[in-house]
Amino acid sequence: MPSINQLCEKKRKKKKKINKVPALTHNPQKKGICIKLFTRTPKKPNSAIRKLVKVRLTNSRRVNVYIPGEGHNLKEYSSVLVRGGRVKDLPGIKYQLIRGKYDFKGLQNRKTSRSKYGTKKK
Repeated sequence: MPSINQLCEKKRKKKKKINKVPALTHNPQKKGICIKLFTRTPKKPNSAIRKLVKVRLTNSRRVNVYIPGEGHNLKEYSSVLVRGGRVKDLPGIKYQLIRGKYDFKGLQNRKTSRSKYGTKKK
């Protein structure tokens, strides 16, 4: 613990807060255009083929984004809305798409967690 004299000479340093989603530039979501669709396999205990898309955001940053849910209708140059939220078993993926916005359709026949998958109540 520093003494009073030490604190007079040098103030306490503020703890730096790490931004986990730097490409969003302090916004909750950002609009983007799909550049390239591709797949990737997850880390060790899991096995699947995860769908990803490379997106150019409106601030001209390029990020790899996870496509949530089963199936999608995305093509090159589709408009999408990107949010933060990492995918635990895909290293380096810090962003996810929002379903039911712009060109990215919501899931059909979804009964639970509908808001996450852009499904309306029937």
